[in-house]
Amino acid sequence: MAVAAMQPGEVLLLENVRFYPGEETNDPIFARALAETGDLYVNDAFSAAHRAHASTEGLAHLLPAYAGEQMRLELNALDAALGRPQRPLMGIVGGSKVSTKLDLLRNLVTKLDKLAIGGGMANTFLFAQGHDVGASYCEKDMADTARDIIRLAGRNNCKLFLPLDIVVAEKMAPGAPARVRHLGALDDDERILDAGPETVDRLCRAMANSKTLIWNGPLGVFEMPPFDKGTVTAARFAADLVRDGKLVAVAGGGDTVAALHAAGIAGDFTFVSTAGGAFLEWMEGKELPGVAALSKQNKN
Repeated sequence: MAVAAMQPGEVLLLENVRFYPGEETNDPIFARALAETGDLYVNDAFSAAHRAHASTEGLAHLLPAYAGEQMRLELNALDAALGRPQRPLMGIVGGSKVSTKLDLLRNLVTKLDKLAIGGGMANTFLFAQGHDVGASYCEKDMADTARDIIRLAGRNNCKLFLPLDIVVAEKMAPGAPARVRHLGALDDDERILDAGPETVDRLCRAMANSKTLIWNGPLGVFEMPPFDKGTVTAARFAADLVRDGKLVAVAGGGDTVAALHAAGIAGDFTFVSTAGGAFLEWMEGKELPGVAALSKQNKN
């Protein structure tokens, strides 16, 4: 057996445990087989902590269990951002669909002092307020839900920031002719593809008056210039505030990390999470099984 043949100081890397059916079903027999290979369990995979699998949850109940250094850094950063943040606390949430971030939005408006909504999901909120969105992507069937979230934010004293102006084009293509429009001034064939300069200026002022920022999702189609300007401008402004010691900025999610790298400032934020789904579920206020298992064992 490979483990039995190990010498002091050696590290053994095993194949991906998700090849085994017992992993994703959190099979106790498979978890016990894993436990027999070691004396301690260290989980350093926050990105998988939202999964109740044998190697992320079941194993933690069978051996003395601890968080690894990367897991510790993630948890400390997230606690500083949403658990015990310095206020005012601001969030930026972007992306295309309201329907995929309902739990996130409903949780954040009860926790944040300010929330900016961007990307395609902002179109749904604008439509819900009676604004014409032209040929833009928009979940029109989610208009009532958007209005519910607006009301929930009001009841919890969370100030919502929706676009004041937008960048539009007739087609989504690199280098496509783009125009800045005020709300309600779109042509029928125009699509909203980025936040306008007035909107970005207001977001920057809001960040400057905040102490903590949580960011998930771009403000526009950042992968495709010239529709990356809103995201890049806001991200660089936030990074400047962090460098000046005026803001704690935590970001996470695949598109968000890619956008920060595109802006050249991913290393300047206070913390950039390595997780996608786990970061999102944490922002939604959900218990992460992989984290909960560590916490419960360490209390025993």
